[in-house]
Parts: sequence; structure tokens; C-alpha cells
Amino acid sequence: MTIAVCPGSFDPITSGHVDVVRRARGMFDEVIVAVARNAHKKYFFSDDERLSLAQGAVSDIPGVSVEFVDGLIADFAAERGAAAIVKGLRGAADYDAEQAMSLLNRHLSGIETIFIMGDPALGHVASSFVKDIASHGGPIADLVPHNVALALKKKVESQ
Repeated sequence: MTIAVCPGSFDPITSGHVDVVRRARGMFDEVIVAVARNAHKKYFFSDDERLSLAQGAVSDIPGVSVEFVDGLIADFAAERGAAAIVKGLRGAADYDAEQAMSLLNRHLSGIETIFIMGDPALGHVASSFVKDIASHGGPIADLVPHNVALALKKKVESQ
């Protein structure tokens, strides 16, 4: 059985993330969505909320699970016996940001990173944009899974 780890902060998970996970599942027997914590980031959603939103967003994809990671992705992937780390790219800027990390992860664990080009129809979708649009009452239903749209609306209204 081949396993891939698809890491990210997923604050929140978007339709672009789900597209990458779905396509990765077509290449691997199992995909673990690894909801990671970066100590240098300030999150809109709590760790538990990000985990729950990701679980809801991928619940219809067989062979996909969601786990929280509080440490190095390279260690997490190695502990799970992953054959690959999968990252989605929207364009050249994403590649530039991910290249060094992929080389470092390979150095630390021997696990290769596979880049999946995101669907061009979702190339403009980023978690930061979605949060900004939601905070101004804009439409986000076509940018995120339904459970995420509801959670964003509730979160914005409670602030």
C-alpha cells in the first residue's frame, strides 16, 4: 500500500486543497491530510477547528484521512511509512516557496515531494484571500467546501 502525506496549515482548507487531495488519492492508495502547526503563524481557526474542517471537507473521498501534526512533516511522513509528500502548486511563486522545503524534507527523511499543479480554475483561491473576502461579507461558497463556508460565516459573525 502506498501512502502520501499532504501537509498544510489549512486555515481554512479550500476547494483548491481538496482538488489536490482528490487527485493525489488517484495516485496513492492512501492520503493523509496533515494539518500542521507553524509557530510563526497566527491562525484564524484553532487547531481543533482546522482539523475538523479538513475532516469534513474530505469525508467523501475514500482512502483519505486527516491527522494533526505538531512537529516536522519529514518525521511525520517517515513515521507513517509515506512514499511521498504531496504539495499543490498554483504557479511559479508557490514552486519557489516549496522547492527548498522539499529538498530539506528529502534530506531529513529520504522522502520525495511530488508537486501537483492546481486546477487553473482555482488558481486564484488562497486561504488568506478567502478569509479576507469572508470578513467583508463577500461570497465564498464557490471557493471552499460547504462546511468551511458555514464555519467562516459563523466565525466572522462572532467577532
